[in-house]
Amino acid sequence: MEYVYSAMLLHSAGKEITEEGITEVLETTGVEVDEARVKALTASLEDVDIEEAIEEGFAMPSGGGAAPEPTETEEEEVEEEEEEEEEEERDEEQEKEEAAEGLGSLF
Repeated sequence: MEYVYSAMLLHSAGKEITEEGITEVLETTGVEVDEARVKALTASLEDVDIEEAIEEGFAMPSGGGAAPEPTETEEEEVEEEEEEEEEEERDEEQEKEEAAEGLGSLF
């Protein structure tokens, strides 16, 4: 996150976002700089309109986007859990009926 913050700081100060600028900000704050990450960040920001990206970020509703689709494994696990819960409910219902029948025989 420090790398992105340094780019945002440079942008808000009206400075060009360069490898040297990001490195300088990070070093000044005591962060150990990974040159590969700096290069990757500057390369990924080359064609980005930061003002537009910031505005779009603020325009998003809180709570983010839609939840990711569950995988087949997750769906299978959910189905298995639901089946187990239904089976437990049936077992409990059957036990109650048997208990009621046993009490009925006392009378």
